[in-house]
Amino acid sequence: MIGQALLGKLAAAGHEVVLGVRDVERTRRQWPGSRVVHLDYAELGQEPPGHARQWQTQLAQIEAVINAVGIFREQGSQTFDALHVKGPGALFEAAAAAGVSRIVQISALGAEPRSQAGYLASKGLADEALLRLDVAATVVQPSLVFASEGPSTRWFALLAALPVTPLPGGGKQCIQPVHLDDLGDAVVRLLGSHAPPRRLHAVGARPLTLRGYLACLKQGLGFSGWFLPVPLGLTRAMSRLLALRPGSLVTPEALRMLEAGNVGDPGGFAAVLGRSPKDAGDFVAEPHRATMRRTAQLDWLVPLLRYAVAIMWIATGIVSAFVFPVESSLDLLARTGLVGLPALVALYGAAALDVLLGIAPLVSTRRRWIYRLQLLLIAFYTAVITLCLPEFWAHPYGPVLKNMPLLVAIAALHELDDGEGR
Repeated sequence: MIGQALLGKLAAAGHEVVLGVRDVERTRRQWPGSRVVHLDYAELGQEPPGHARQWQTQLAQIEAVINAVGIFREQGSQTFDALHVKGPGALFEAAAAAGVSRIVQISALGAEPRSQAGYLASKGLADEALLRLDVAATVVQPSLVFASEGPSTRWFALLAALPVTPLPGGGKQCIQPVHLDDLGDAVVRLLGSHAPPRRLHAVGARPLTLRGYLACLKQGLGFSGWFLPVPLGLTRAMSRLLALRPGSLVTPEALRMLEAGNVGDPGGFAAVLGRSPKDAGDFVAEPHRATMRRTAQLDWLVPLLRYAVAIMWIATGIVSAFVFPVESSLDLLARTGLVGLPALVALYGAAALDVLLGIAPLVSTRRRWIYRLQLLLIAFYTAVITLCLPEFWAHPYGPVLKNMPLLVAIAALHELDDGEGR
């Protein structure tokens, strides 16, 4: 997120930018015409000692290095130690040896080697390693970064979009969000500064409580609704549950960092920018407002619809197999031409299939195929009922008519609910 924003701002300022990335071909497709080199921090632990020395060749004509690599959660070889400590440390040493004149490290506000949070501790170790080198360097420590399409911003916008917005511990935690545009502008100005600061707190114009920030987002996006204080104990328990979902930003560690606070003096940041940073009340602006509003609505409505449809399938299977009288089900199946063992197989086989089609979207990322199977099965059921049990179309409770909005709901999920849960 930050790297892509910096690419545009650096290019607009007249810099020639070289991208160090893991996937060279993908980056060339995304940014045609850009200079791209392969640089993967996670490979350091798998290569012979001294592997990073080859980076000096790639750095020979480079005047400045900006490290914008960061992960919020570890996964496989993508660990804090590899991506936040060893990889950047090796790059900084190679850059200093190659004669690079300026290094900027995108860190995090609160980063400190002795932090109890793995994210902040690993960032702090890299910061100290950089500042020990004999090179002009700045560690930029942003607070919570606002970006219209950023994952954390989307999560906070989702909370603001809810009719009832939960507030962990009453939302008293202190934060000082900084706009991505301000962060990018500051980095560009640091490259041209004759006396850059060693550390820079990149923060917004004023500190806010979490409740205050969510209120700003509600107002900016045009949402209304209530706030609901949630006890911290319950919030911590929920964070442990939500952390089980791959890619979730809600984890016990994230909650601890939020509770610790995330504020700083904006004076130094304003001095680098040459102006005051944006206020959180002005973050949501055209032309992103309408898109952000619709995305925030879909980010909570689509998962809600997914779970509602899943529960419908699961409950239908259970009711068919264990609740509704078997004799009544067999009588209905007899009218379709199924009797005896084939009827029992059809009854319990269909019930099991219903349950599977309800569970599958909750555990699989291949949801589109599952939604297609659901659509086909409902269409099949509807066709059989139309041919063999037509009176159900005239039933006062509308058991078949209700298939129509259900088909539309599943079609909407097919189009809107991709493998990442967006």
